[in-house]
Amino acid sequence: MNPPTEYRPGAAAAWMLAAGLLFAMMDAGMKWIATDYPPFQVAFLRSAAALPLVLAWIVVRGRAGTLLRVHWGLHLLRGVLGVAMMVGFVYGLARMPLSTAYAIVFVAPLMVTALAVPLLGETVGPRRWAAIAVGLLGVLVVLRPTGAGVATLAGLAVVGAALAYAMAAITVRKLALRDSPEAMVFWFLLLLGLMAGAVAAFDWHPLQRAHWPVVAAIGATGALGQVALTHAFRLGQASQIAPLEYAALVWVVLLDLALWRALPDAMTWLGAGIIVASGLYLIRRERLVAAAREDGSAQTPPP
Repeated sequence: MNPPTEYRPGAAAAWMLAAGLLFAMMDAGMKWIATDYPPFQVAFLRSAAALPLVLAWIVVRGRAGTLLRVHWGLHLLRGVLGVAMMVGFVYGLARMPLSTAYAIVFVAPLMVTALAVPLLGETVGPRRWAAIAVGLLGVLVVLRPTGAGVATLAGLAVVGAALAYAMAAITVRKLALRDSPEAMVFWFLLLLGLMAGAVAAFDWHPLQRAHWPVVAAIGATGALGQVALTHAFRLGQASQIAPLEYAALVWVVLLDLALWRALPDAMTWLGAGIIVASGLYLIRRERLVAAAREDGSAQTPPP
């Protein structure tokens, strides 16, 4: 089946790569300040800095009217999961290289597939379960729970962040059936800011003047990354551009090298390679299954 004429794969790929770079820069900014502020405060600052820009983007597009026609219960749940994801990720960022945290978080798409079975009633066959198992093995390679690796509280916090991200992605699948993309972005940021800010208020650290530009950059790159991601999925098919998400590992390695003079060690590279390979196989497998079902083929491959 040929894609509709409005699809522009080249432009979609460019937007997806740009989104990965922008989000990597946002995360680098959070890592930059993560050692000076509690994780809940960093999560609040990330939300507060991006929200005005995202709201302006929504208003300019004439989509403000979609913000109130939403599934409130799922948005609240996604907000709680978003706080857990952001706090766990920021806690880990303060204690490990950015590229190592990304390598662990890349297991999230595998978790989404696994969670879709009990939470969405989807069917996952033995090949995809095998890919999930191999991906989790890659996480163990990165963590090295033998005392020689990063199987510390920070490493486990990032694993928890990946799990929260995966569960939040399940809520997005349900929300996307009735809520606009603009509403999902706006309410996620607003609820993240309110919830994280309520906790951060009990241990608030005054913002250093030198960090104001960093916080502004976090907001700008986060908002622009969301715009780029929206364009990517508007111009391309999800199955074609999703693999480009893994290109973000290149960006964070370059940022680690430029800002912190750090490079992943050999075991982190190995674990990241296993996780990425498993994720790419899973994406390819899901694409084949979806295409076969669409065509009504009698030889639909097993899930």
